Amino acid sequence: MRISLWIVTFALLFTLTVAPGPTQAGKDDHFEALKRFSQVLDMVESYYVKPISRKELIDNSIKGMIEQLDPHSAYLSPEDYKEIQVDTAGKFSGIGIEISLEQGRLSVVSPIEDTPAYKAGLQPGDLILEIDGQSTQDMTLLDAVKLIRGEKGTTVNLLILHRDSNKPVEVAIVRGTIPITSVKTQSLDDGYLYLRLTKFHESTTKNMRDEIAQYQKQHPLKGIVLDLRNNPGGLLGQAVSVTDTFIEDGTIVYIQGKDESNRKDFFASRNSDEIKVPLVVLINAGSASASEIVAGAIQDHKRALIVGERSFGKGSVQTIIPMADGSGIKLTTALYYTPSGRSIQAMGIEPDLKIAFLAPSKDEDKDMRDRFTVREKDLSRHLENGDESKKTGPHAEQEVKDMLERDNQLRMALELVKSLPKLREIQ
Repeated sequence: MRISLWIVTFALLFTLTVAPGPTQAGKDDHFEALKRFSQVLDMVESYYVKPISRKELIDNSIKGMIEQLDPHSAYLSPEDYKEIQVDTAGKFSGIGIEISLEQGRLSVVSPIEDTPAYKAGLQPGDLILEIDGQSTQDMTLLDAVKLIRGEKGTTVNLLILHRDSNKPVEVAIVRGTIPITSVKTQSLDDGYLYLRLTKFHESTTKNMRDEIAQYQKQHPLKGIVLDLRNNPGGLLGQAVSVTDTFIEDGTIVYIQGKDESNRKDFFASRNSDEIKVPLVVLINAGSASASEIVAGAIQDHKRALIVGERSFGKGSVQTIIPMADGSGIKLTTALYYTPSGRSIQAMGIEPDLKIAFLAPSKDEDKDMRDRFTVREKDLSRHLENGDESKKTGPHAEQEVKDMLERDNQLRMALELVKSLPKLREIQ
């Protein structure tokens, strides 16, 4: 299961500057702090009611110190560190949710589309109160991950408080193999392409550009609706290259840590397959991290109209630091900023046009949620049947009509992308 916990910035190197040596007062403060820690360690080791090794005490001390910093920093045991090295391509087992720990509450950032969690009706903002009967109060993010993760075919029981409900419900979810299909497309109208990015994996940009090129072979491209709703993020490099597909030059995002000299900027570059047609971007509360980088950059460059609801607000950079014993530290080292200098962290991206999603009344009595309504079966060349041919004819037209009827945000986006050329003329 890929979880927001695992969103890692690869190949991000920070230059360490040499500061003047500490004063005598500073040395004394450090010594006193270490002395106090050593005293407490000795007392616990000597008098605690149960036997406990010094190594376990120190490991727990490090874990507590790191995890008190913020929800995304964590101490990684050797087993955790090995797990985090899992490649971002291919398939993995789990239920398919991104989770976060905010103010001691375990919450769903986003269910990954077409996964057991998605099909079970989990929504962005849902609180996970219990995992297999165990309360999540005071539970760390890593511990929650370990409890939720499991072998394909096994069941995990979650006590969920939906964000729009006052009564928790128990949801039994059978773990499965989570497919990574990050790019989906559908022709909404002749020349208007629906482009859905579900996550930012190592091949997302290539797959996205291939899909656009394939569409252009059959249609004169007039506009794109880029859907980043419920996209929990992924690789920074893919967020940069996806954005670079739509803007000509300038800053896409920059990273700023404690030391201002360590600022790192990522820029757009002119490329032959740059897309210049009208663009509307859809976001919601499940759009996080890399999705917010893309939306923020496109918004700052005035390249597109951002439509929907405010995004999640995950704008911090975590760096994985390996330790000699095989363990590691996942440490927040910087924040993401949009080209205009806006911090994404805890603020999110505000859409240019706020439009709340309105669930169709005919679906209100269904057990499966329709919060995000575009299904795999609605999209061309979906994986279940391996059909590589593009759907055409009345059947395809009816599927598009059904998509638009179920999704008021998508309907508005299509109308807007068609109207953008006229609106620009009015300006």
